[in-house]
Amino acid sequence: MSLLWIVFLLSGIAATQNQVVLSQITPDDTIGVCYGLLGNDLPPSTEVIQLYKQHGIRKLRLFDPNPAALQALRGSQIVVSLGMRNEDLPTLAASQAAVESWFVTNVQPYINDVLFGYITIGNEVVPGPLGTFVYPVMQFLQNVLIAKNLPNIKVTTVIPATVLGVSYPPSAGAFSAEANNDMVNILKFLSAQKSPLMINVYPYFAYASNTKDIHLDYAQFTATGVVVQDGALGYVNLFDAIVDAFFSAMERAGVADVNVVVSESGWPSAGNGELTTPALASTYNQNFVKHILEKKGTPKRPNIIIEGFIFAMFNENQKPAGTEQNFGLFFPNKTPVYPVFSAAG
Repeated sequence: MSLLWIVFLLSGIAATQNQVVLSQITPDDTIGVCYGLLGNDLPPSTEVIQLYKQHGIRKLRLFDPNPAALQALRGSQIVVSLGMRNEDLPTLAASQAAVESWFVTNVQPYINDVLFGYITIGNEVVPGPLGTFVYPVMQFLQNVLIAKNLPNIKVTTVIPATVLGVSYPPSAGAFSAEANNDMVNILKFLSAQKSPLMINVYPYFAYASNTKDIHLDYAQFTATGVVVQDGALGYVNLFDAIVDAFFSAMERAGVADVNVVVSESGWPSAGNGELTTPALASTYNQNFVKHILEKKGTPKRPNIIIEGFIFAMFNENQKPAGTEQNFGLFFPNKTPVYPVFSAAG
């Protein structure tokens, strides 16, 4: 996830400080959870996949092609978003053969009994020096999928909020000069293939960076009325404002028909004092799930379906210290940090 959140300078109503822990939720196929592996105390992948199934979680984002995780996913009916490692992109962008070899090694062995929904070309590499490699790798991988008659696997990439040079108000959303060329190529590809763009959306980082102007109820989906008025559109929560800033940026780049998948969102339960408690994390994640399940889209794009992934399944002790280690729904011993999903019946 990106820690370099653009500060949203917003005015709004006073924060609601008293949080209510909500009832547990049964997810559907629009909700997934990221399976991070940066921990030396995590349970075996077979137990992790069982935990997904136990709580009815039907989608999983895997950041790289971990063989143990992919093996455990066989026959699970969990839809997988599989990531290419950032450090592999320069080599893969060099030739069609390199991407074909990657596919044969990392996807082909599992193709008959693992459900792949997306393959993501890098994680948060735009803007940055690796961003230029995303588009050629997308093209090469799409060629592989066409040759193997796998139309149900969609090729995309994952971008952070730092691609936005302008983010407020949402209608003014625009890509930064550094990101714009890469994003235009990527979006044209996604439009042609009818694939969505994956975006990481973290109201927590915007709130934590500017608690004076961004209010807690707006960041946590608990505001009871419009907080930000942007022309004819009213925003009750910061999540929708961020997503619509991405939509505006895409339109400004000349591509208006690409949908988004929220590849990460979450709230840490510790690491930053009173801003990060289990109660706040539970409130945000439950409201995020409910918002996705409502399938009402955003003020700018009403009634579209947006899939969403919570970051993350576990607290991971090999991530940087502080909030980074505390985004998990579960402790490594598989007990909940706080309740979100009901156990499947």
